[in-house]
Amino acid sequence: MTAEELRAWCLAQAGADETFPFSEGVSVFKVRGRMFALSRLSAEPLSVSVKCDPDLAVELRAANPAIQPGYHLNKRHWITITIDGSLPDQTIIDLIEDSYDLVSG
Repeated sequence: MTAEELRAWCLAQAGADETFPFSEGVSVFKVRGRMFALSRLSAEPLSVSVKCDPDLAVELRAANPAIQPGYHLNKRHWITITIDGSLPDQTIIDLIEDSYDLVSG
């Protein structure tokens, strides 16, 4: 998954918009004013932080080295996914959609 694909997927969620409240280089994707994903799209390696069910977050972190506690976020409710090719794109998409569902519902 490229930075452009990540951005497009986040913006494809109904009502999603991209803001830059932290700094010009950090894309924050929100729905109804609530953050569901954030990424420094120019970073190498690319990563994205998403909200996650706390129990699932523990399981995901234990099973996948590319999934870590949320960087500069509440470690219980957020995970940071390093997009390094070790996870299928569909898994990343599913986690973005789950995050969107958690904050939009």
